[in-house]
This record gives sequence, structure tokens and C-alpha cells, in this order.
Amino acid sequence: MAIQNMNDLFLYQLKDIYFAENQIVKALPKMSEKAIAPGLSEAFDAHLTETEEHVARLNRIFELIGQQPHGEECPAIEGIIEEAEELMGQIDRENTLDAALIAAAQAVEHYEITRYGTLAAWAGALGLDEVADILMQTLEEEHAADAALTDLGTDRINAASVDEIEEFKAAAG
Repeated sequence: MAIQNMNDLFLYQLKDIYFAENQIVKALPKMSEKAIAPGLSEAFDAHLTETEEHVARLNRIFELIGQQPHGEECPAIEGIIEEAEELMGQIDRENTLDAALIAAAQAVEHYEITRYGTLAAWAGALGLDEVADILMQTLEEEHAADAALTDLGTDRINAASVDEIEEFKAAAG
């Protein structure tokens, strides 16, 4: 896609996040299946439902701007998901696996926060007020998902991993 102006750039980034959200819809069930900690699998399942709504909102945005929904391949999100899948296959310890899953999910959230924040600002600048409102709604949900993952990580996973940290310190000695 040739990018000649802000409209083109907005559309390119919109296609990027559309691709990313659809990849996330595919990845979340795998992460949910691997999660061990109480609440983590449920958090991934809830975010899957939310992510499906994000895709529906993006479809609405494409409609509002007179474009067909279409994804633009996003190497960044592919890399984050690929790394998560590799880690899921390499980690045997439950606490460590859950910590890795949370870290991967937060990497995804931070990517989405960046994209949605930028797109919302650009939509506002381009006079696409309804689009900006939709994007802001999704941005708020991404922030909430990130905060929930932080809570899971600090309250449950990290506390359960203290023994592993002590083992590491003893081995490094």
C-alpha cells in the first residue's frame, strides 16, 4: 500500500491492528489452555470475547470510512505470538509458564495500546469523531486488560514464584 497522506497512514495502521486482532483471536485459546493459575485461563477467555468485539468494532470503522475490512500483515504481532508459542512449548514449571504467558499477553496489550491510542488521535485529527470514539472505547478496554494482567502477575504468579527465585539464587551462588 502506497502511503501518500494521513488518510493513507490511518488506513494502513487500521489494517495493521485489524490483522493483529484477528491473530490474537487465534492465539488466546492456546494461551488459555496452557494457563495454570487460578483466574488466568478465565482472564484469557474473557479477553477472547472482548477481542472478538474489537474485531467487530474495527469492521464497523471500516464501514464508516467506506473501506472493506482487510488486514495488513503485522510482523510485530506475529513475532510476539510466535515467541509466546515457543515459550509455551519450552517451559515445564507451572509458575514459570504462567509468568511467561502473562508477559506475552502484556506485550500484546502494550502493542494494542500503542496502535489504538495513535489511531484514536489520528481519527480525531482527521475529523472522524465517531471513529475516534470507537477507538477510544477499545483503548480503554486494552488498558483494563493490561491492568488485570498486572494484578494476576503480582498477586498470584509472582508470589508463587518466590521459591523458584530462591532456587535460582542458591544455584547461582
